[in-house]
Amino acid sequence: MTADDPGAAADIRPAQGDGLPEPGDNPLAIRLEQLILGAERRYTPFQAARTAGVSMELASRFWRAMGFADIGQAKALTEADVLALRRLAGLVEAGLLSEAMAIQVARSTGQTTARLAEWQIDSFLEGLTEPPEPGMTRTEVTYPLVELLLPELEEFLVYVWRRQLAAATGRVVQAADDEEMVDRRLVVGFADLVGFTRLTRRMEEEELGELVEAFETTAADLVAARGGRLVKTLGDEVLFAADDAGVAAEIALRLVETMAQDDTMPELRVGMAFGTVTTRMGDVFGTTVNLASRLTSIAPRNAVLVDGALAEELIRTAEAPASESEAAAAAEKAQAAGEEPPVYRFGLQPMYQRPVRGLGVVEPWMLGRRTGR
Repeated sequence: MTADDPGAAADIRPAQGDGLPEPGDNPLAIRLEQLILGAERRYTPFQAARTAGVSMELASRFWRAMGFADIGQAKALTEADVLALRRLAGLVEAGLLSEAMAIQVARSTGQTTARLAEWQIDSFLEGLTEPPEPGMTRTEVTYPLVELLLPELEEFLVYVWRRQLAAATGRVVQAADDEEMVDRRLVVGFADLVGFTRLTRRMEEEELGELVEAFETTAADLVAARGGRLVKTLGDEVLFAADDAGVAAEIALRLVETMAQDDTMPELRVGMAFGTVTTRMGDVFGTTVNLASRLTSIAPRNAVLVDGALAEELIRTAEAPASESEAAAAAEKAQAAGEEPPVYRFGLQPMYQRPVRGLGVVEPWMLGRRTGR
């Protein structure tokens, strides 16, 4: 298929809620779209693809990857849409990206920014556009507010993205070899609110939303502050990762301790595993992730369970003793010799072996802080 064939593939627009109103929408919606996009509607999808020098088939694949739905041949695209097509296609033509990688770039960017835009509209602009004076409508407030906020939010978005890109690049280039740059050894952890399903039956929707937001915010802050990475949030559960076993252990215990101090929060349980993880589209996959999830499901309330590999890593790095009796003996020996005894941040208690669905028999360890620390 080529750009000269207007019927070569379905044409697209952002799906409902993704920012592109139908041509028959109210004038304010059109004005807001032009303000945000910085250009007026000028092209049909076929015209945009032809102007960009991209086949209709490839253009459709890019647009769908970005989360845009079909619109037939409505004149709804702008110069920015043409430029975006040229850039993506140019990266492929220059050999910097394969076509499959360019599609991944489009998809990851579309999914991430779609969620960001929805959050900002639902939680941010909705509150700010409350009419300040009687007689004013929300629509009368929205346009000038967006006009003022747009350049500042755009600059901030680019700043945060560059910071995150620098951090992610730094983590990858420190990998031991090329293979580890793709399949890395990480600690993966899940933190899960206990009894959340029962709460959904008792709480009002607004209260439930506030609880989830407080949990996600607290978890995100703790993970970031301690040097981990929040992979994603799932309402009553968060998934995080860390390169260092000690960092992951500190994050897990801090999460449990912080939630336990908040009377409004349900109890928490955490499961963690250490091993090879495949990273794709900002997410993590593999047996290590599945094991961490299973450990979370069997963890006691307000407790952290870890797998054997993570326990071994904590022992290897002297973050935890191999056993409490050995630690006590080593401390007595050091004191008798007038030396400083070994100091460990964490303690490990072996639990009974148990079968875990899909993963066979595992021996979890209970993670805790060392007594007196």
